[in-house]
Amino acid sequence: MDRIEATNELSFRVGFSGHSGHLRVEPISTVERSNPLNSLPDFVLPPAFARETPDSIKAYIEETYLSPRLDPQEFSPEKVGRQWDFDWFERAKVPLEPSLPRSIVIPTWELPFRRQKKGSMQEKWEPNSVQVDVSELMLGAQDSLPRATGPAKDFVRGSINNRPFRPGGLDDSRSLERIHPEGASNGEWVREVLNGGPAQAITPSLKKGLDLGNLKAYPSSWNVYKDQSLLKSTSDEKLGELSVQFDDLFQKAWEEDVVLESEGDGPSSDAESVELECESNKDDVSSSANEPELSLLDDILSVESGGSTLKLDGMSGGGGKQLQQAWAVIGGSEGIAERFYELVPDMALEFPFELDKFQKEAIYYLERGESVFVAAHTSAGKTVVAEYAFALASKHCTRAVYTAPIKTISNQKYRDFCGKFDVGLLTGDVSLRPEASCLIMTTEILRSMLYRGADIIRDIEWVIFDEVHYVNDVERGVVWEEVIIMLPRHINFVLLSATVPNTVEFADWIGRTKQKEIRVTGTTKRPVPLEHCLFYSGELYKICENEKFMPQGFKTAKDAFKKKSLTGFGGGTGSYAGVSAARDGPQAQRREQSNRGKQNKHSGNQNLGNFTGTGGGNRSNGNSQNNWGSRRSDASMWLSLINKLSKLSLLPVVIFCFSKNRCDKSADTMYGTDLTSSSEKSEIRVFCDKAFSRLKGSDRNLPQIVRVQSLLHRGIGVHHAGLLPIVKEVVEMLFCRGVIKVLFSTETFAMGVNAPARTVVFDTLRKFDGKEFRQLLPGEYTQMAGRAGRRGLDKIGTVVVMCRDEILEESDLRHVMVGSATRLESQFRLTYIMILHLLRVEELKVEDMLKRSFAEFHAQKKLPEQQQVLMLKLAQPTKAIECIKGEPAIEEYYEMYSDADDIYKNKISDVIMQSPVAQNFLTPGRVAVVKSPSAQDHLLGVVVKAPSASNKQYIVLVLKPNLPSMAQSPLATSNSQGKRSADFPEGYFMVPKSKRALEEDYCASVTSRKGSGVINIKLPHCGAAAGVSYEVKEVDVKEFLCICNSKIKIDRVRLLEDGSSAAYSQAVQQLLDLKSDGKYPPALDPKDLKLKDVDLAEAYCKWTGLLEKMAKNKCHGCIKLEEHMKLAEEIKRDKEEVNALKFEMSDEALQQMPDFQGRIDVLKEIGCIDADLVVQIKGRVACEMNSGEELICTECLFENQLDDLEPEEAVALMSAFVFQQKNTSEPSLTPNLSQAKKRLYETAIRLGELQAQFKIQISPEDYAKDNLKFGLVEVVYEWAKGTPFADICELTDVPEGLIVRTIVRLDETCREFKNAAAIMGNSAIYKKMEIASNAIKRDIVFAASLYVTGV
Repeated sequence: MDRIEATNELSFRVGFSGHSGHLRVEPISTVERSNPLNSLPDFVLPPAFARETPDSIKAYIEETYLSPRLDPQEFSPEKVGRQWDFDWFERAKVPLEPSLPRSIVIPTWELPFRRQKKGSMQEKWEPNSVQVDVSELMLGAQDSLPRATGPAKDFVRGSINNRPFRPGGLDDSRSLERIHPEGASNGEWVREVLNGGPAQAITPSLKKGLDLGNLKAYPSSWNVYKDQSLLKSTSDEKLGELSVQFDDLFQKAWEEDVVLESEGDGPSSDAESVELECESNKDDVSSSANEPELSLLDDILSVESGGSTLKLDGMSGGGGKQLQQAWAVIGGSEGIAERFYELVPDMALEFPFELDKFQKEAIYYLERGESVFVAAHTSAGKTVVAEYAFALASKHCTRAVYTAPIKTISNQKYRDFCGKFDVGLLTGDVSLRPEASCLIMTTEILRSMLYRGADIIRDIEWVIFDEVHYVNDVERGVVWEEVIIMLPRHINFVLLSATVPNTVEFADWIGRTKQKEIRVTGTTKRPVPLEHCLFYSGELYKICENEKFMPQGFKTAKDAFKKKSLTGFGGGTGSYAGVSAARDGPQAQRREQSNRGKQNKHSGNQNLGNFTGTGGGNRSNGNSQNNWGSRRSDASMWLSLINKLSKLSLLPVVIFCFSKNRCDKSADTMYGTDLTSSSEKSEIRVFCDKAFSRLKGSDRNLPQIVRVQSLLHRGIGVHHAGLLPIVKEVVEMLFCRGVIKVLFSTETFAMGVNAPARTVVFDTLRKFDGKEFRQLLPGEYTQMAGRAGRRGLDKIGTVVVMCRDEILEESDLRHVMVGSATRLESQFRLTYIMILHLLRVEELKVEDMLKRSFAEFHAQKKLPEQQQVLMLKLAQPTKAIECIKGEPAIEEYYEMYSDADDIYKNKISDVIMQSPVAQNFLTPGRVAVVKSPSAQDHLLGVVVKAPSASNKQYIVLVLKPNLPSMAQSPLATSNSQGKRSADFPEGYFMVPKSKRALEEDYCASVTSRKGSGVINIKLPHCGAAAGVSYEVKEVDVKEFLCICNSKIKIDRVRLLEDGSSAAYSQAVQQLLDLKSDGKYPPALDPKDLKLKDVDLAEAYCKWTGLLEKMAKNKCHGCIKLEEHMKLAEEIKRDKEEVNALKFEMSDEALQQMPDFQGRIDVLKEIGCIDADLVVQIKGRVACEMNSGEELICTECLFENQLDDLEPEEAVALMSAFVFQQKNTSEPSLTPNLSQAKKRLYETAIRLGELQAQFKIQISPEDYAKDNLKFGLVEVVYEWAKGTPFADICELTDVPEGLIVRTIVRLDETCREFKNAAAIMGNSAIYKKMEIASNAIKRDIVFAASLYVTGV
C-alpha cells in the first residue's frame, strides 16, 4: 500500500485484518529530509511574463474564444464577394444513418427455357423487375429481421422499440419463391443445357456465374442438330409431356441422392444401427473417404441437409415414414463411444473422469454443431454436456446461455461454473457480468430478450435448457414453448431432461419447428441404484429394487401390520401409538431385505398443516396435531426412524414433507436430538457467523434465523419457500458439506438444489397441488427419490416411505414406484403480452406461434399428407347430373331432404312424436306417414290398431310403391315423403265384377259387429288392392314420420280378424284419394300438438314447410330420383371432405383460435390496438408489464390510479400484482389505501366482465382474485416507510421468505412501471416509481446471494 503522509509528518499505512474487515493502522519510521533552503539557487531570474491571476485568465478566454468577430484573414477587403466552399454538415459531424428503404426494385428470375430470346442464343437476357419489401428480399440471407444495431445500453436486455429476431424454421413461401424460385431448385433449368444453350450463364445482379465443371469445356457437345430441330418442331403438348418425364427422372435422382445422404449422415430412423453410425463417423473424420462419388448433377444441385429435408415435406410415397422421424434422430451407436477419442481428438474441455456412453455421444454431436436432447435420471451427469457447450462457446468466441426454471438453480450454477468459465448471471433482480461469454439466466429473462430483440442474441451459439420436463408446469410451462419457438435458427439447442416417455416426440416437435435435426441420447440406468422400503413400527421392509417390485417384501410388511392390528397396539385407532410401541416386527430381517411403503390418506391429511380437513379420510388423527400426545408420538416416530437409519449408516437423509408447516413442526419435535460432533458444530457456527455477518444487527436476531441456527448446530435442517433466501442458501451449503444429517424439506428441494443424500424419506405420498389432495405422480416420486444415492460415495441409494397406522395398497405402491413417468404435455396458452409483442412486428403472426406450439404439433405434422389428399380430391373429375326435365334441381332437393331429416332426428322424433299429445292422435283411422327401411322412401298409411297390453306397437296399413324399377331394390326413393307412389297412372285397375267375391260385392263398408280383438292375419301381411301394393305391419312410435290432419273410416274387425280383401280395397282407395297429385295430406297444426316451446314450434313449422317444398319440386316423382339422389349425396360428401380438409389446414382450425379472436376483441375494446391491429401507445405500455397482469397494470396507469398516492402507498398497492399466497390475514389499511384498493379491484372486475363478454372462459370474480392479492399491502407500506423487518413480520401470518420474495419482485415491477411512464411521458409517475424502488431496497430483503458473492 502507498505511503500516506500526515500533517505532522508522521507516516503510517492502513490495512484490513480479520474476517469481519477491521481497520489496522501501522506507523512507518520517518524519513530524514534535507533542508529545503540548501536547494535554492544563488540567483533567481525575474519571470518572463506577468503573474497570472484569475481575472487575467478570464479576460484571456473571453478575448480569444468568446468574443464574436470575423477572421481578419478570411474577411479582408481584398476578399470581398468571394464564395467559400464550406460544408456545414461535415463540420457538424452529425452521424447520419439513412433509413432502411421499405421496398426496392429487383429483377425477377425466369426459367431459362421460358425466357423470351431475341435473335441468337447468346444474346443477353434482360429480366423483368418487380417491387418487393426489403424484409422479404433479405429473408433468406439473414436470421434476423432487418434492423440496425441498437444502442449499447440495450445490448443485453433489448428494447421495446427493437424488432425481434426472425424465429428459426419460420418460413414464408411467398418470399421464398422470390429469392429462391421453385424452378431454380427442381432441375427445370437444366433444359437450357439440353436445348443446346450455354452451360455457364451469369445471373442478373451477379458478376460471376456458376462453375459447372466440365460442362463449360464442351458447350457445343450438347447441341445435336437433328434432335434440336425435332425439339423446335415439337408441339407445346409434347414439350409439356417431356417436362413431366424429366421431372420424374429428376425427382428419382433427387430421392436417390437423399437416400445416400441419409445413409452417410444418419438422419433416417435407422440411424441407430451400429454399422451405419460407424460409417457416418468414419466419413466425417476422414473427409468422406468412403462416401460414394457424387455425380455432376448432384454437385450442381447439392443443398444443405436442412433444405433437402424441407423439400421432402412435399414428397409422397414411402418418403413419408422417413420424414416422420427425420427431425428426432435417435443416436447411440457403440461406434461413437468406442472411437470417441479418435472422433474428437481435440476436446474443448478435458474431464478428470471417464465419460459415460451417452455423454460421449452428446459431446460428439456438439462438436459436429448439432442440437442434442439428453434424457437421464437425476445425478446421471447431464451437466457434463452443458459444461462442454460452454467450453465450445468459449473456444468459438461465441456465447452460450444456460437457462433454468428456478432462480435457485441459476444462482447455484453460477457458483459451480464460476471457476471454470467466463460466467455472467441475469435474473429479475441481479445482473452480473452480462458481457461474459457464458450467461446463466431464468427462462423468463431469455423470453424477454427475444421479444425485445436484444442484440446479444446475434452472438449466441448454444442455449442450454435444464430441467426440460418443467414444461409440464401449468403456470410457467408456456414460457419454455415460447422461447423454443422464438429462438433464431443460428442457435443450437442442448436440452437436459429427466427420463420421460415421449422424449422422441418432444424432440421431433422442436426439430420440426426449428427445421433442424435433434439428436436424442441419454440413459435409463441410474448411476447409483435405488432400493425402496416401507418403514412401519420401527422396521424397514424392502419392497422394490432395481426398478422391480417385490411382492414378498410387501407381504411381510402387511403381515406385520395385521399382527399389530390383532394385538391392538395401533391398527385402526387413528393414533400413532402403534408406531412408537415395542418393535414386534420380524427382527431377523436383514438390511438388504428392508422394505419401503407409502403413507395413507389419513396421515396425508395430517401432514399438510394448514390444509387439514380438506383431504380425504378425515379421522381422529387428522386434527390431532395440536395434541400433546400426538406430538410425543410424532417425535418418537422420527426418533425411531433416525436411530434406525443411523445404525444402518444411512445418514444424511432428506425427509420430504408436502407442507411448510409440517416441515417446521417435524423439525421442532426433535428438540432433544443432537447428530453432530464438536468439530462439525464448530464448522457450522463459523459458517453461520460469516454468512449472517452481512446482515445488520436487528436482522441477525430475527426469530427464524435464531431458530434455524439452533437446529443447524444439532445437525437438523429445514428447507422450504417460507424461509428467508439467505437462510435457505445457508442450509443448502451446509447440507452439501455433509454436516446436516437430517433435512426436512418440501418438494422444491428436489427441483432446485443439486444436493444428493444417502437416503430419502417420504413423510406421505399425498400432496395438495393447489386444487385438491392427490397421490404423487410417478414422475414426481422419481424426481424426489433420485436425490438418494451420492455418486462415488454410495453403492445403493435408499428410499423410505413412512407408514403410520396403515399400509397402502400394493397397486398404488406399484404405480408410484415403477409406473411410467409423466408425459411431456403442452401447457401453451395465449397471453395478452404475447399477442401484443407479435402484433408489433408485421412479419411475425400470432397464428405462426400457435401453429408451432407443442399442442398443435400432431395436427401440423399431418399437413403434408392432408395437402396430398386435397390435391388428389381436387384433381378428380367433377360428377355431372343430367336431368331429363331441364336444369338439374336435385342438389336443391337433396339439401331440403337433408335439412328435413336433421330436424326430424334432432327434435321431431324424440320430442314431438313421443309426447302424450301426439300419441293421443294415433288412433285407428288416423292417416300418418311411416318411415320405410330405406330411410328415404317413406310410406303413407293409416293406423289400424293402437298399442294394447299384449302388443306394445301400433298396427298400420301402408301403401307400398309398386313400380318395376323399385321391385329390384329395397331403396325406394330419397324423398322424405315416399312420393314415388304418385307415378302411378291416374286410373286404377279394377277386378271385373264377375270375378269378385260375394262379400266384396255386397257387404257394407263398415260393419257393426264387435270384434274379439284377436289378430288372425300373419304380420307383416302383404297384398294388392286398387292396383297398389299394401302391407300391414307393426310399427314403433319412433317410426312415425308425420301425423296427418286427416282420418278415414276403416273396418278394423274385417281387416285384422277376417282379412277381407274388400275392406283392404276400401282402405287403400281412401288413402289414394287423399294422396292427390302425389302430395300427402297436411300435417297436424302445432296448436293441435300443444307445442309450448317456441323453438320447437318453429322447428316443426320449418319441417312441414320443407316437406311441402319438396313435394312441389320437379324432382318429386322423377323416375331417376334414386340414382340422382345417390349422385347428389356423393357430390355433397366430396365437397364436405374438401372443405373439411381446407379447414383443417387453415388457421381457423387451431385449438386456441377462438380464444385468440376473443382476446383481439378485448384489446381493441380497451384501446391497446386499433381496428387494423396496429399496436397503440396503450399496447406498448402493456408490453412492459411482465411481473403483473398486463391489462390491470395498464388500466391502473392510464386511469391515473397512482397519482393521488404517495410513493410508499403506490408501491404497497402494487404488491397486489406480485403477491401469490391466497389465504392470508386481513391487512389493516389507511383510508387512502383502502380507497385505492377498492378502485383497483373494481377495475379488475370490469376487465373480467369485458373478457367474459367476448366469450373468453373467465369468471370476473375469479379473474380479480387470482390477479390481485392484497395480503401484503400493509406490510410493504410499513417496509417502504422504514419499519424494521422484525416488526413488519408481526403484521401478517405470511412466512418471512414469501415477504422477501414479494418485495424483490416488487422492485422489478417498479422498474416496469417506470419504463411504462417513460413511454407515456408521465414524469410524475416516473419519479414516484424511482423513489418507491429506492425505499424498498434495503437490509435483509436485498441481501446478496451467498452463491453469487461467496461466503
